[in-house]
Amino acid sequence: MTPSLLEVRDLRVAYGKVQAVHGVSLDVAHGAIVTVIGPNGAGKTTLLAALMGLLPSHGEVRFGGGDLAAVPTEARVAAGLALVPERRELFGELTVHDNLRLGAFQRARRRDPRVADDLADVYRRFPRLAERRGQLAATLSGGERQMLAIGRALMGRPRLLMLDEPSLGLAPRVVRDILAIVAELRSSGVAVLLVEQNARAALQIADHGCVLETGELVLEGRADELARDARVVESYLGLPEAA
Repeated sequence: MTPSLLEVRDLRVAYGKVQAVHGVSLDVAHGAIVTVIGPNGAGKTTLLAALMGLLPSHGEVRFGGGDLAAVPTEARVAAGLALVPERRELFGELTVHDNLRLGAFQRARRRDPRVADDLADVYRRFPRLAERRGQLAATLSGGERQMLAIGRALMGRPRLLMLDEPSLGLAPRVVRDILAIVAELRSSGVAVLLVEQNARAALQIADHGCVLETGELVLEGRADELARDARVVESYLGLPEAA
């Protein structure tokens, strides 16, 4: 049996004496989309930060078969982990094009000849970014900023792309466009760990889903099965959103 790309076992994260994530175990297969849904304050963002090495944690995290316990954040990025944070953290005073090129900074230092091709591929995936390549990031709309944040992460050629609340503050139509592009990443072999409050939209594109509440995984399974689960429907899905 082929091991998962990401294997998390009994992950625990604390802020002082407050346990924010406790006993979380999950797997992300190569090329799969796994979504973590749950209410505000459930520990979803903390989980991603710990996996990225931005917060100290206990438990076992393996990526591509290797133990990440003592691996710093920069080395995790070089190994193929990428995080698009909730705040997107773009360089507002730089152009779209320059932000994208910064996403390939480590690769450019290694003189990776594929950077130009990957830049062209990002512009193909996000035509709106191609139209605005000379525009300052600070002047983009919310949806365009999210596209740029994802595009910049893809410039690092990640094997696993972690997305923290990509739908936050965006209109439903824009959310659908962005998540459709995320779903298309399967064809390029990129795995996705998607943290998302918009459970309906997330479960529609995911292969597997997990429900995180007060730092614990309380439910997990195939995404299509979770979308029909009575508890999930009552707590997280509600009525379909308007266009």
